[in-house]
Amino acid sequence: MKILSPPTSQKLQILRGNIYFEGLDESALEMVAEEMHLHLFKRNETIFLEEEKSAGLHILKSGSAKIYRLSPQGRQYIVNILSEGDTFNEVSVFGGGRNPVNAATLEESEVWVIKGDILRELTLAHPLYAQKIINNFANNLRNLVHRVSGMAFFQVTHRLARLLIKLPEDSLSGENNARLTQDQIAARLGSVREVIARSLKELERGGAIELKNRRIYIVDREKLESFAEGRWE
Repeated sequence: MKILSPPTSQKLQILRGNIYFEGLDESALEMVAEEMHLHLFKRNETIFLEEEKSAGLHILKSGSAKIYRLSPQGRQYIVNILSEGDTFNEVSVFGGGRNPVNAATLEESEVWVIKGDILRELTLAHPLYAQKIINNFANNLRNLVHRVSGMAFFQVTHRLARLLIKLPEDSLSGENNARLTQDQIAARLGSVREVIARSLKELERGGAIELKNRRIYIVDREKLESFAEGRWE
């Protein structure tokens, strides 16, 4: 990890375009910018670990990253895949305690880190800022409920089809480092690579996708959407 030194003007530009900070007055933004630092991470480098003391709120400036947890046996479950502009690690900043998850890059990435103390001060001084935090937490909870429901009620093939529909093309068939492996897809769906491989073959036999050179190509989105609907158990 390397710490970069961008100008204050770049920091203010990032803050103005972020969901948490848009609408704040310039004096508040300047206060935040003073406690904001840019880190450069290599591919597959750890950003932070579960149960470590929180370094603050993170904003992905460039690249991509994953949020994940590990079972006692070392099995990885990917909670989320992050892309440029995504904000993460809010729980430890606003809810207190240590990091609840691990984070690592999928490719070389730049990450803004804002110290938590200044953000907690903002919640007291700016009610609009506090409301945005509440809204974001509510959205995160809603997404978590949908994900748990999917794991409970749908088979892996159906959940995989849903995921493939949502992912950008570069994550499936692209040439860049952000392309997901079958292990990463399995971790994201709470499954294992062997099961994902069988489900991919099922989708291919059904004419929804094509597998070639470890890449996934969607050839019939309508068929893939039909698989995604699945059936209730």
